[in-house]
Amino acid sequence: MTKPAAPKRHLPTSPFKEPVTPAPKHFAVGDQVTHDMYGLGRVTGIEDGIAALVDFSSAEIRILSPYAKMTKL
Repeated sequence: MTKPAAPKRHLPTSPFKEPVTPAPKHFAVGDQVTHDMYGLGRVTGIEDGIAALVDFSSAEIRILSPYAKMTKL
């Protein structure tokens, strides 16, 4: 088994900008959301920092953090 690769550090002499880490998204029960694949839904449950349970009317789906394809409306 191999160790995970360490993140690359930004060199101060680099001509490129330092990569920006986006702020983590936070959702609460009752929030109306949209998902790129499932469409419009409502958050019905939260597992802090792990996942959100979202009711998309056709199915209730567990969306894992960092919620890349989901946005709050």
